[in-house]
Parts: sequence; C-alpha cells; structure tokens
Amino acid sequence: MGDNKRKRGRKPKSPANDTTTTLDFQYNNQTTSTTSSAAVNDVVSVPTSETSDLGGTQASRRSRGRPRKGEEQVEKEKQRSRHVEQNGEGAHSMAVVAVPSLTVPKWENVVRVVPSMDAVVKVFCVHTEPNFSLPWQRKRQYSSSSSGFIIGGRRVLTNAHSVEHHTQVKLKKRGSDTKYLATVLAIGTECDIAMLSVSDDEFWEGVSPLEFGDLPALQDAVTVVGYPIGGDTISVTSGVVSRMEILSYAHGSTELLGLQIDAAINSGNSGGPAFNDKGNCVGIAFQSLKHEDVENIGYVIPTTVITHFIKDYERNGAYTGFPILGVEWQKMENPDLRSSIGMGPDQKGVRIRRIEPTAPESNVLKPSDVILSFDGVDIANDGTVPFRHGERIGFSYLVSQKYTGDSALVKVLRNKKILEFNIRLATHKRLIPAHIKGKPPPYYIIAGFVFSAVSVPYLRSEFAGLFQYGKEYEFDAPVKLLDKHLHAMAQSIDEQVVVVSQVLVADINIGYEDIVNTQILKFNGKPVRNLKTLANMVESCKDEYLKFELEYDQIVVLQTKTAREATLDILATHCIPSAMSDDLKK
Repeated sequence: MGDNKRKRGRKPKSPANDTTTTLDFQYNNQTTSTTSSAAVNDVVSVPTSETSDLGGTQASRRSRGRPRKGEEQVEKEKQRSRHVEQNGEGAHSMAVVAVPSLTVPKWENVVRVVPSMDAVVKVFCVHTEPNFSLPWQRKRQYSSSSSGFIIGGRRVLTNAHSVEHHTQVKLKKRGSDTKYLATVLAIGTECDIAMLSVSDDEFWEGVSPLEFGDLPALQDAVTVVGYPIGGDTISVTSGVVSRMEILSYAHGSTELLGLQIDAAINSGNSGGPAFNDKGNCVGIAFQSLKHEDVENIGYVIPTTVITHFIKDYERNGAYTGFPILGVEWQKMENPDLRSSIGMGPDQKGVRIRRIEPTAPESNVLKPSDVILSFDGVDIANDGTVPFRHGERIGFSYLVSQKYTGDSALVKVLRNKKILEFNIRLATHKRLIPAHIKGKPPPYYIIAGFVFSAVSVPYLRSEFAGLFQYGKEYEFDAPVKLLDKHLHAMAQSIDEQVVVVSQVLVADINIGYEDIVNTQILKFNGKPVRNLKTLANMVESCKDEYLKFELEYDQIVVLQTKTAREATLDILATHCIPSAMSDDLKK
C-alpha cells in the first residue's frame, strides 16, 4: 500500500467467533437472501459493474484481494491494535463473507411481473376541437395523454373524453419505446367509453388481453393502474369500493351505474383499468370528485356498463347508446298522495309527471300513471329496486341493462286499475343535445347574421365564464336557453333550438349589432323547426323582405336582394369559405 491508505468507516460489532453474515437484496418487495460461512480474513471479490445494481458506488465497494505480507500486513496489525485500544478488547472484527458463486440477478428477473399490467397502454391523442364562436373553423390543436387496456379481439378500451375530437391517436405498450397508430372504432358518449384498434401486428405480440370480473362488493380491494401525471411510467394506486349507485357521468351528461372508490384517480388515469385481487378487470377509471371538503373520491365505470357497450357494438356494428324509458317521475312516499290516486296499502310505485313526446311509449303511457314494476321487478315508492343483498338502486338501472329496440313489460296503475304494456325502448332525443358526436357545428350565414343550433358544448363554449354569478350574470346569462336545456322536451325527432349566435357587422345590419345568442322562432310567419329548415326557407324565399321573429318580441327585417348581395362581401371580408356548413348542403 505504501503511503496510500484506504479510508475505512467504523466496523460493525458482531461476535468475534461468528463467521456468518446474511446479505439481503430487495427489489420491488422481493427479497433475496444469501448466507455463507467463511474465515474472518476472507473477503468478497465483486465486480464494480454489479455492485452498482445493489445500490452502492464503486468507490465504497472496490474489489479487494487477499492481504499481502510484509509492510502491508504490519500496517494492518497496527491499525487493528489502535482499534482495540479505542473500543476495548471486546471490539469485534468485521467478517466479510466470501461468496464465490454470488451473481447479482438482472432487473427483469427479480421484479415481480404481473401479466395483467402488460395489457395497460398509454394513449396519446391530438385533439382539434370545434370553434363554436367561429363555426366555419376549428381551434388550435392540442395533445393529451391518458390510459387504456387491451381486451379480446385485438381491441383497446379507453375513455371517450380521452379521444374526443381526435385527429390522431397513438398507443404505447408498457416497456416499449414505440408508438403505434390507432383507429377509433366506436365512441360511447353516454358511458364515456371508446374502443380502439391497431393494424400493426407487432403491437399485439406478447400481450394477453384482460379478463373481466364480476361486480365487486363493498369494501372489496381494487387497484387502479394507468399513466397519471407526475411521471412517464406506469402507476398503481390501491383502495376499496366504498359505494355503488347510479352516478352522474360528467362527460356523458347521463346517469348510469358507477363505483366509488377511495383510490387516487388523477389526470391521465382516465381509461385505465381497475383490478380486483384476482387480477381481473372490474372497471375503468373515468372521473373524480374535486371539492375542498372531500379527499380521494374516485369513480370507476363498472363491468356491467362496459360489457353493454361492447355487446352493443358487436350486435349493431356501431354504438347505438343506452335506452331510456322516456318519462319523468315523482316519488310516492306521501301517504295522502298515494291514497288520492287510489293506491292500496300494499301497492308501491312512482308517478309519471311527464312523457317525452319523441319516446315510443308516448301514446301508451299517460301522465299520473303509477309505474308499479318493470320487467317483473317491483318498484318502491322512492323509485328504487332490490339490487344485491342489503342494497337497493334506482330502477333506471333496469332500463340501462336493455338495448336500443328491446321491449320491456311495464305494469302501471291507472284509475285504480292495473294495466300491463309491452313497451319498446329507444335512445333519448334531447332538445339540446349533450354532444355533437365529433361532427363540426352547423351554421348558416345571411347578411352577417350567423345562425347556429344550440347544444351543450355550444353553451359551455359561449357561457363558460358567466355562471359564476358575477355582476353581469342576470343580464348576460342565457336564462331561456338554460331553461330549455334543463326542462324543455323535443316535440319531434328533428327539432332544434336555433339562435343568432352573433352578427358580423356590415352596413346592411346597422342597428342589429347587439343581437347575440337569441333564439329565432319564425321566418316570414313560419315556425323554425331546425337550422336546415331555416336555411332552406331563406335560400328559396322570393318575398321582397326577409323577416325573422326572435324571442323577446324582437324582429329583424332585411331586403331580400340586398341581403344576398351583402352576404358575399361579408364572407370574403371574414375569409369564410361558405355561407352554410356542409351538412346543410345535403
């Protein structure tokens, strides 16, 4: 050694005659123990490249051979003597184990591999949202990442909102550095589920599809796997099922069965699977509750909704949606209300308040009918039905298990008589639709007046900042549009709410500049049923004037010939390619 002395820390105490030491190597909750006996002066020779895997550094674990005799041996005896003087005769020598056959296992050999996790993929999507203020163009594109998982039939499931308004979708498998182009097969807006596929055969190699499990019970353990924010690798969070009930699906604007769990669900977890303790998929993570008074409340789409979506696609070749009964009902918990309708003490049910005019059963059921049972299942006065042992759930769950076009036997009480009807179920026709289903928003322009059809995305785009009850709320908020959204029913399948979204200022529309988001009711004395009807009436009008009757008794009158001439100039000024959207030209 000469003058170059190696630094050493304080040696650990152990019995002087104990020559056995145990080395523990821990990798992801797996521990490998190696035990061996050796003489006190024997040392371990471990390559520096392998000691790095053990978590140490090369400087602290340099390879050492057997001690050389002579000056180096004398120096070691001096150091040992000084150590004994400092620590007493009972000081113990450090026994270093010789393990000739010890090799550090490679990472992939010691990490616990869960096959089901290999089916979880990362979803990359480029979105291009429509511009409802300028419906002839789209907004600037943006990117997002979420989660998904592989199922049978070379298909991948994720959330609908993860690929909404997509222009490109890519998938990346766990442990891979390759992104594969994906095709969107179906998007279920109500249930917030989307189905994807990849044409490249390499993507499907070495991956087993996930198997679905049964509905979990309360307090059953669940594990949510995905790619949330905070890192690029796969993430696992655990919790238990804390509640199961009919939930409001934020993206779908509908109510379906959902699981509430206490595992953290963050941005990017959307579309990832939730596993039970057997490794089966029991749901899809899709939303969480953000409120100052709550913590760790996440929601999972259960397998009953997932399988309904898959079977719907397989039966029809496309997603057709979840059917509804098409009625608004009232609880019958008040005894006076029950007796006034003629219900017996042993009869239970819910009273029909209103019926959707577009529903197939609108000519069968009547207001004030009491629905006693649905497909043989009795309905309680609070609108619930037996679900599982010790549980009840809203009877809309029974309806959601049906498919579009299916029939159901409904028993009602009418004028103290029990009647049975075989009712065909259909999807909900909203007066103000919750989604435009990936299509560009329709529009029509005449003389600078931009007419649009109202939808929920339109309302959110136009009035997102007005619903904070600010000073100008009572003047700016579209109270009548919101009322129609919440309460109005469509009288026909093709009915729409058409509004003047804005006025592109020009000489011809002087005095009309302040008209904005105002519904049009009639054109030249004829009711406006939808946007296409309005466009056809204006384009084919041969009257001298164009007369638009708006709500709040407003009237817009334009000279027909002048309005058409001015439209061309306005389109050129604002670089608008056409006076109407493509869907209105058909």
